[in-house]
Amino acid sequence: MARRAVEALVEATPQNAESGEELFETLLSAARELARSRAEVGAVAGALGRLVGAAHTSTHLDPADLRRLVEEEAQGLINARDRAAAAIAIQLRARLQDAFVLTHSASATVREALQRTPPMHVCCTVSAPNEEGRAFADDLREAGLNVDLVEDSDALAAVERSTLLLLGADTVFRDGAVVNKIGTRALAERADEVGIPTVVAVEVIKLAPLDSGDVPPLEPEAAKLFDITPAELIDEFVTEEGTFRGDDIRPLVDRTPFLRQGYRLLRDL
Repeated sequence: MARRAVEALVEATPQNAESGEELFETLLSAARELARSRAEVGAVAGALGRLVGAAHTSTHLDPADLRRLVEEEAQGLINARDRAAAAIAIQLRARLQDAFVLTHSASATVREALQRTPPMHVCCTVSAPNEEGRAFADDLREAGLNVDLVEDSDALAAVERSTLLLLGADTVFRDGAVVNKIGTRALAERADEVGIPTVVAVEVIKLAPLDSGDVPPLEPEAAKLFDITPAELIDEFVTEEGTFRGDDIRPLVDRTPFLRQGYRLLRDL
């Protein structure tokens, strides 16, 4: 989604702006609209915020030069995402060796980690209502992994047969709360009850410089697809910047200026 949002924003950048300021205002308006359309997905706001932040500091440029800067920044973001996923996969290597992994939904970051270091066994949930877990399980099997697919109604029992609950995230708030596919919180609660570690693999661009209590509740349609898991149910967050516990997310966000600047510019979401 973040990649598509970035590409859409580049396409929306006007060819005939008369000044850098005019181009920036058009860009900002489009970015706000795109971010509102996926308010629950932190990577969208993070990526768009980084683009408009770069443009905001360069409005003195000729419009053609500013457009070129935006295009280069967009390509840099896409390339950085690929590097981030690879770095996260490397950091997860020790956890995945000989593990029995349960995963939920279809995180591209989780997929790369599992394919780089195949565990003993992977169990994927169907992940209703969109059931993206079916295709995810097929992808992993094609890569040679030992994979089972379980119905969501059997997912809690599957936690007890696992040694690791490995999840992606759509957003991680500054207080460490995680927005992810609906059903994530119940799985993390069961993992906590039986002593199975819950690890979230997440790129820094998905971190939000807001506490979960400071944002509106999920819209009704979004609440059918996502839920929020509190930080105390997560054992580790693995990012391209390193591995962190929930109370370490706040300083990580605070020392990442582009997150604050980008969200500030998009703040009328």
